[in-house]
Amino acid sequence: MCLERQAGFSIIAAIFLLVVLALLATFIVSVTGMQQSSGQLDVLGVRAYQSARAGMEWGAYQVLDPNNTLNAADCTGTPTKPTMPVCPSGGTANLPVGTLVGSLSPFTVTVRCTLTTPDAANGNRSTTEGNRSIWVYQLVVDACNQPTLGSCPNTGTPTSGYVSRQIAAVLSKCKDPTAPIPRCACG
Repeated sequence: MCLERQAGFSIIAAIFLLVVLALLATFIVSVTGMQQSSGQLDVLGVRAYQSARAGMEWGAYQVLDPNNTLNAADCTGTPTKPTMPVCPSGGTANLPVGTLVGSLSPFTVTVRCTLTTPDAANGNRSTTEGNRSIWVYQLVVDACNQPTLGSCPNTGTPTSGYVSRQIAAVLSKCKDPTAPIPRCACG
């Protein structure tokens, strides 16, 4: 009878060992799955950030007029001030379709631009220092992979895997109508 009890005890020990090993395998599989999805979200986050940076570069190019294309010939606009760049699309614009390619193409980039008004009481949108007219722009750029009505950030309830990044910057543009060549330069 002692032999029968020992054989029964080894079956119980084997079943216990199998259950412990199965639980350990399940835990390892779930941790590996979480690490994989976390890594994928990290990659999406980096891509969203790079998309937002591209949107910031685009917005800065729009408001800074680096090639001095506005009134470059004579640097005049209104009777007292040169023509200055305006915010693209009235203040909110999405990056043009096809601008982002490759791994960034699934992202939508929304650029919000606000022209500051230092002297709002007089309707003046610029600061004047001597002959220089200085306009200040605030850009806020959102990039996401699940836009709401074509714009970022998602204001609804995004699904799993939603990633969004935001970048903000304050930029200024200066023009001097009395400057020598290159015209309008604030040197």
